[in-house]
Amino acid sequence: MSAPDYAEQLKALDNTLRNIETVLDVDRLRKDRDELEQAASAPDLWDDQARAQQVTSRLAYAQGEINRLEKLRARLDDATVLLELAQSEDDAASLAEVGSELTVLTKAIDELEIRTLLSGEYDSREALVTIRSGAGGVDAADFAEMLFRMYLRWAERHGYPTEVYDTSYSEEAGIKSATFAIKQPYAYGTLSVEAGTHRLVRISPFDNQGRRQTSFAAVEVVPVVEQSDEIEIPEDDLRVDVYRSSGPGGQGVNTTDSAVRITHLPTGVVVSCQNERSQLQNKASAMAVLKAKLLAVRRAEEAAKMDAIRGDVAGSWGDQMRSYVLHPYQMVKDLRTDYETGNPTAVFDGAIDPFIEAGIRWRKQRERGED
Repeated sequence: MSAPDYAEQLKALDNTLRNIETVLDVDRLRKDRDELEQAASAPDLWDDQARAQQVTSRLAYAQGEINRLEKLRARLDDATVLLELAQSEDDAASLAEVGSELTVLTKAIDELEIRTLLSGEYDSREALVTIRSGAGGVDAADFAEMLFRMYLRWAERHGYPTEVYDTSYSEEAGIKSATFAIKQPYAYGTLSVEAGTHRLVRISPFDNQGRRQTSFAAVEVVPVVEQSDEIEIPEDDLRVDVYRSSGPGGQGVNTTDSAVRITHLPTGVVVSCQNERSQLQNKASAMAVLKAKLLAVRRAEEAAKMDAIRGDVAGSWGDQMRSYVLHPYQMVKDLRTDYETGNPTAVFDGAIDPFIEAGIRWRKQRERGED
């Protein structure tokens, strides 16, 4: 590719990055960072652990976004200077270096542009994820555990803190369900496109005849509730049960009845938490999960009313959203965006960003089409 072509690419990337900086409001981010740094330095910060965790999480996010933007801007400026040098000295090696840097910058700026598409009411929230095994018996339970690990590995790859609230193990293998939080701003907006039914096709490792098995698991993603959400739950609407925590195969991991299960009687929503030693801590965590799920129910009811007004009878876009095929060929394919890869191993190890990015772009295009 020639120097003028590179110059045109650099100009386009510069325009895209400027748009991103405007949408993300870099000046506001810097102001937020300064205020959060001041709050984080307060000597009494950790007197309120929930607030302290919120402050430190938001600070890490603001610092990370600013550093990411500043590094990209610096690299883009350096690439422009290098191109000018290559042109003035007719240096083929420097020109080739510009080409390599352009490839890296294009990918990085495309990824950052995804953030500008997260403009929903709750997109900036942390995420609460629940995975449940579906049809397919023990294979489905095993598949649910594979998805559980996939999302935890995805969070680990990005350095996002996670907290597992509850895991219900299947008797033979895998899990019946798991609920966990990803404590990172915009985790909900990012992962919300993962909600729906996931399907696995493979030779069952649990079938002694080696037959092919299709199994299903459901992924639910809701935003973490904040104090401003005003989710009030009368005590009479709750049934609280306590029980003894247990691990795989019934192994006792607690000697007291500290695990808590809360049932919201009007809706039938059930949540549980067993990750803490204290019954009070587990109850507090379970209430946070319950409020998040009731917020999602309220949002769904409001959306259903709007759909009725608009006459929208289309089914949920999240259903049957991705297939993972391990036999007779290797492929993971998103059924909404048609994005696919032939490397399921990498996907199950947390390499799901291309699927998420394609899903976010697909959703935004769909929203624009409905407007």
